[in-house]
Amino acid sequence: MNQDLIYKKSIKRNIIEFLLNTIAITFTFIVVLPLVLVLFYVLIKGGEQLNFALFTQLPEPPGDDLLSAGGIGNAILGTIIVTTIASIIAIPIGVGGGIYLAEYAKGGSFSKFIRFGTNILSGIPSIIAGVFIYGTIVSTKIIFGSSFSSLAGGMALSILMLPTIIKTTDEGLKLVSDNLRKGALCVGASKFTTITSITLPTAFRPIVTGILLAVARAAGETAPLIFTALFSFYWPQGSESFLEPIASLSVLIYNFALEPYKAQNELAWAASFILIILLLFLNLLARYLNKLTIQNK
Repeated sequence: MNQDLIYKKSIKRNIIEFLLNTIAITFTFIVVLPLVLVLFYVLIKGGEQLNFALFTQLPEPPGDDLLSAGGIGNAILGTIIVTTIASIIAIPIGVGGGIYLAEYAKGGSFSKFIRFGTNILSGIPSIIAGVFIYGTIVSTKIIFGSSFSSLAGGMALSILMLPTIIKTTDEGLKLVSDNLRKGALCVGASKFTTITSITLPTAFRPIVTGILLAVARAAGETAPLIFTALFSFYWPQGSESFLEPIASLSVLIYNFALEPYKAQNELAWAASFILIILLLFLNLLARYLNKLTIQNK
């Protein structure tokens, strides 16, 4: 065998390669370690508090004479309601914006402005969205005279969801082969029919992946909801709940973690456990759909 083809550890380039690989692995471990520790700590602390009553009872007002702080049933339901409102607002606008950028825009100044604005919007702190909705919707009571409400909270979260949905829809539609569009147009299909029947179904998985990631981000936000949805110790009651303050997991965690009472602190850990499981599920589902998209290219 040719001696030049034998791997030799003592060669300078192999020593440098080994050192660089070691450094890369070490820094990767340092980066991942805090995430793993936080996840395990929350899962252990929160898992200890799990019981059936946690999902069916209301949280109790803070007090030092409580053996139990109640449950988080209204916060779970409130999170679902607010996130659903945000999705109803953000998904049509975001998907529509992505369709415009991918199918109709010709690279002009307006499309560049939209892409630039989307990039800026994706980087703003979430509290800015909450302050914006507070100033325009909550403080002015412009929506049927209501101030803090689940509707205002959903509007704030929809602002945070828009950039992700627009970007993933735009990129997902760009992955669709132009041959499909040309084939549809050749048989007499209109632009609208081509988009709704060919390109959108083909790009369904990447678009849904982006939507799930956006929902996961919205479900875990706290600051926008403090300024818009506030908090409630009661169950949402019918259609009136859309115009009233509503509980959410993230705000419950924020409020009860600051309380000096053990019962409230334990409830905050339990809510953290539920919220992390929800976010992990959404992110893993998004990654699974993204993996399927890559395999089908």
